[in-house]
Amino acid sequence: MPRSLISLADARAAVLDTVSSPLDAEEVALTSALGRVLAEEVVAPHDLPPFDNSAMDGFAVVAGPPGNLEVVGESRAGRPAKQAVGRGQAIRISTGAAVPDGADAIVPVERVAETDGSVTVPDTAPGANLRRAGEDVRAGETVLSAGAELGPAELGVLASLGRASISVRTRPRVALIVTGDELVGPGRRLGPGQIHDSNAVALAAQAMRAGAVVVSSKRVADDLMATIEALESALRGSDLVCVAGGVSVGPHDHVKAALAELDVRQRFWGIAIKPGKPTWFGAADGTLVIGLPGNPVSAMVIFHLLARPALRALAGADPPAARTTAILESTVRRNRAREQALRCRLREAGDGWHVEPAEAQGSHILTSMLGAGALALIPPGEGEVAAGERVEIELVPGGTLSG
Repeated sequence: MPRSLISLADARAAVLDTVSSPLDAEEVALTSALGRVLAEEVVAPHDLPPFDNSAMDGFAVVAGPPGNLEVVGESRAGRPAKQAVGRGQAIRISTGAAVPDGADAIVPVERVAETDGSVTVPDTAPGANLRRAGEDVRAGETVLSAGAELGPAELGVLASLGRASISVRTRPRVALIVTGDELVGPGRRLGPGQIHDSNAVALAAQAMRAGAVVVSSKRVADDLMATIEALESALRGSDLVCVAGGVSVGPHDHVKAALAELDVRQRFWGIAIKPGKPTWFGAADGTLVIGLPGNPVSAMVIFHLLARPALRALAGADPPAARTTAILESTVRRNRAREQALRCRLREAGDGWHVEPAEAQGSHILTSMLGAGALALIPPGEGEVAAGERVEIELVPGGTLSG
C-alpha cells in the first residue's frame, strides 16, 4: 500500500484542479435539454407575461362603485377584444386573456349578476384580479446564468421566453474498465470461484446519473498486456476513464504498471478513507483517469466522492456535492487513521436530518447501498461518535428518504 495517504479533501481538490475548463458547448433542442448544463446567459427578450391579462373568468371594467354595466364585447385567450372599455361598460373576459384598453380591474363571474346584455357588478378596486405585463420577468432581465442545470422548471421558463433551442455543455464521455479473472457478466452461469460483475452496471448508472455518456465498458482479465490494450483504447475519445480493480499491490494488480507504460501521470495513490484506500488518480493529454478499488461498495463510494464532482466540473456545473449535517442515530466507532464514509438511511424530523448507518459497512456488502440517502463523513480519531451527535453528511443522488 502507499507509504502516505492524502485526505479526501485533498484528493477531491487534486481531481478538480485537473479540470482546467468545462467542455465545449453545443446547441440542442429544448426538448432534448433536460439535465444538461447551460453554457450561455439567458436574457429575457420580452416581458413575461408579455401583456396585462386576467387572473379570472369574469368581466373587464373601469374600477368604481357598484352598478349595472352594458356588456359591449369579449376578450378571449388568444383573441383580444378590439374595442376599449369605458365607464358604464364591461367586456367579458377569460382567464389569461388580454385586458382591453380602458379596463383596470376584473370582476370574477361568480360576483356578478347577468341579465340580457348587461351585468351588475359590486364595488371594484383598481388592479383587482389583473396580472401585469412583466410581473414575472422584465425584458432585458437575466433569467438563467451559465452553469445552471436544466430541470423541468428551467425548460418551462425557456419555452415561455420563446426559446426552441439552447446552448449547453457537451456531456462528458466516460470509459469504464472492470478488471478481474473471477468476473462474469450478469446472465451467465457461474463457474468455480466466479462472481457476477456488478461494477460495470453500477458505475455506468452512476456516470449517467451524473450527466455523462458511457462511451465504452470493458471487462479485462488480470493480465498486463490486456490491461494496457484496454486502457490505451479507453484513453482515446473519453474525458474520464474509470478502472475498477487492479490498483492495489497484489501480484495480479496490473493497472498502475499499465498506466505507467502509457505515460499517464500519477497525481496520487491512496486516500485516508474507508472504504476506498487504494484509489489512484492521474491524467494524460486532458483525459482524467481514476483507479477505483474492485470491491463494489468502495467503487461506488469513490465514484460518488471523486468521479461525480469531476464530471460535474467538466460539464460546467458547480462540482461540490450537497453537504449538510445530520443527527447520528446510533453510536459509531472512529477509525484511528482514516476518515469513514458510512452508508446511511436518511430521514427528516422536527429537529432536522437524521442518519442511521447500515448495520454492515463492509466494502463487499453491496446491499448496504440500498436505500442509502447519504454518506456520513466521520473524521479519524480515537473513541466513538455517540448517538445524538451531529455529523457531516453528503447527500447521495437518488437515495431514499425514510419515513
